[in-house]
Amino acid sequence: MMIPNFRTFDLNLLRIFDEVMAERSLTRAARNLSMTQPAVSNAMRRLRETLGEDLLKRSGQGIEPTARALALWPSVREALGQLQESLSPSAFEPAIATSTFVLTMADATAAEIIPGVVGIIEEEAPGVSIRVVPLTTRDPRRLLDEGAADLAIGYFPVVLADLTSREQGGGTAPFNHKRMYDGQYVCVMRKDHPMASGPFTLNRFCSARHLLVSFSGRAFGFVDEALVSLGRKRRVVLTVNQFFTAGRVVANSNLLTVLPRHFVRVTGIADELVLRDIPFEVPVVHVDALWHSRMQQQSAHQWLRRTVARAAERAFAAS
Repeated sequence: MMIPNFRTFDLNLLRIFDEVMAERSLTRAARNLSMTQPAVSNAMRRLRETLGEDLLKRSGQGIEPTARALALWPSVREALGQLQESLSPSAFEPAIATSTFVLTMADATAAEIIPGVVGIIEEEAPGVSIRVVPLTTRDPRRLLDEGAADLAIGYFPVVLADLTSREQGGGTAPFNHKRMYDGQYVCVMRKDHPMASGPFTLNRFCSARHLLVSFSGRAFGFVDEALVSLGRKRRVVLTVNQFFTAGRVVANSNLLTVLPRHFVRVTGIADELVLRDIPFEVPVVHVDALWHSRMQQQSAHQWLRRTVARAAERAFAAS
């Protein structure tokens, strides 16, 4: 690996590199930078020659970053963000902003929060756009690190435990978080299900056939962890990756599922469902916002976090 001479190094190459990494496309990067594709290709060639390592490789009809590029990009993106914030320290002005923010969350979370976010944007920031992408993991740090999402909202117990451990050990946590709300989960079934009436015991719960909402497809969740501590287990016969899908399936089958209590009322089929308290103790599900620490001081991101927090507060104040 070559060590570049910063007296002669063209820092503009890093800005082009950042755009190529964000878009994973020379054509789109060129369009965003108001450059020609050959100019972008030439810039990436010069950066490769300066560093002495390949940064891109062909993949089908497109390009794919090398391991070196993936390792380099977070530092480059953070440095560029800090530089931009230093050169443009003026506060984010929602009324005239045209920013686009990417949020990742489960559909149940989006159903609660996003209507409020849209309401705030329509009133205060009509030029701002929001993209919501599915949350497919309980550890979204890679997405945030790579800039694929600005903010992740969900249940991240392992992540928060790791960040707390680092902070208590005197280390610097590369991510920040804020509690949005606490979710209470209930057992959900169709209205005329055999278990919709009468005592709902641990034995009856374990004897039923279950549907599990699982981002990974793994048929084991926090309810199953609680059952293991009791020396019990349940039979999960179906996993899906959306809460809305789970609600629709149990409304038309003999399966049981576990859903956030607050979510059931926004499904549109609440009158087809019966809610029963889970007949054993399960942990409270804390829903947190998580973001990379490089975004902490950026005024636009601060506005985004405040907006999401306001929307969550409004949603649960109305519950």
